[in-house]
Amino acid sequence: QQSEDFSRMMRIVGSAIGLIMAVGATFGALNATYMAIAGRAREIATLRAIGFRPTPVIAAILLETMILATVGGVLGAAITWAIFDGFTASTMGSAGQIVFALDVSPELLWNGLKWALAIGFIGGLFPAVRTVCLPVTAGLREL
Repeated sequence: QQSEDFSRMMRIVGSAIGLIMAVGATFGALNATYMAIAGRAREIATLRAIGFRPTPVIAAILLETMILATVGGVLGAAITWAIFDGFTASTMGSAGQIVFALDVSPELLWNGLKWALAIGFIGGLFPAVRTVCLPVTAGLREL
């Protein structure tokens, strides 16, 4: 009972910070994917010129971004678990001292991995669609 208000406040603040970080990560993933695809525009245009349809090209780009997102998510989950699992913190407030232990559960790690995959998907989808919409001739002229 003593920590209900504090727990609710921490959940709200944590959710707001997490949402801001997710939006920032999505824009970072979009920027990185746009740059990576711009550097490989000639390769993608060559694939299109030899007969690959837009759907397999989009699927290949999405597969690559999802693999990178999976690796990043698993690495982030491992680091989070190693640092914060079993960490104990305390606070002094008007209600007295509140001590709580952090528990990095498998459910929490799974939620983090799902967020990483969603960010990777969104970060790869828009650049992939944009690159297949470019004319093949324009892509072949890229340096």
